[in-house]
Amino acid sequence: MVKIYYDSDADLNSIKNKTVAIIGYGSQGRAHALNLKDSGINVVVGVRENGRSWEAAKADGFNPKNIEEASRVGDLIAVLIPDTEHGVVYDKYIKNNLKEGKTLLFAHGYSIRFGLIKPPRYVDVVMVAPKSPGPKLRESFLQNFGVPSLIAVHQDYSGKAKDTALAYAKGLGSTKVGVLETTFADETEEDLFGEQAVLVGGLMYLIKNGFDVLVENGYPPELAYFEVLHEMKLIVDLVYSSGLTGMLKAVSDTAKYGGITRGNIVIDESVKKRMEKLLAEIKNGSFAQEWTGNPEQSKQKLEKMMNDIENLEIEKIGKKIRKLAGLEK
Repeated sequence: MVKIYYDSDADLNSIKNKTVAIIGYGSQGRAHALNLKDSGINVVVGVRENGRSWEAAKADGFNPKNIEEASRVGDLIAVLIPDTEHGVVYDKYIKNNLKEGKTLLFAHGYSIRFGLIKPPRYVDVVMVAPKSPGPKLRESFLQNFGVPSLIAVHQDYSGKAKDTALAYAKGLGSTKVGVLETTFADETEEDLFGEQAVLVGGLMYLIKNGFDVLVENGYPPELAYFEVLHEMKLIVDLVYSSGLTGMLKAVSDTAKYGGITRGNIVIDESVKKRMEKLLAEIKNGSFAQEWTGNPEQSKQKLEKMMNDIENLEIEKIGKKIRKLAGLEK
């Protein structure tokens, strides 16, 4: 069973006398920095000088530093930049500032799991991974609540690495609701699998194929959009709040029967086998090699694929429907 930690298991004093350097001020970085600051932790923000993040940090009351300087003064260095940038930023700005006894912290295990970063033996290496986007993490904190987080220890040089991770999670507000203990490998592999097979990739192509089948069979694209995408939020919200059974109890008997008896025709054992192939490619490192083995090439490929998605018929129809629904101007 996974161990779960709460407020009483974590002591903010473990990091109260330390300087926490937040590297990056995007969705996660901003939320981490503000929540920790409001929890009484000494926070410095490290970003590229005079860019958008620099100005955003200043607007929020921080005196930002460049990444190298923030890494130098930080006792705990939280790397909260995109995975594709980890290796270069670490080698150029962080590596030489990792003095004995410092802590290197990540919000995702990717760079450690796949060797983009190889820390020296004389630092602690931990993970605190909130299970929400940054804005939700901040919003929950301001409501005197929190979102669940995962913690993991990759390297425990000080003997107090878990205490540090728990204190950091408490500073984010996560121990109010629960912090689950895991490993860098499990978090990374499960996260990538979820994104690829279900939450992003699986869902997106399920919607797209459903839309295409209806339109290719002569149904109006506007109605197809409503059926396979617009109403998706209603179902996902029900699953989120009540589970699969709760969702089924909330829909009509016709929807129950049709969904249960026909759903596994579309999502059948062959889909499960392909999911297992995706997981194997994650675990053996072939996905990581494809994605971060040549970051510039990957970024160009991603830009082209994003452009292709943006030009799909379902996206063009979607703009019209979202305006009708008052979701877009």
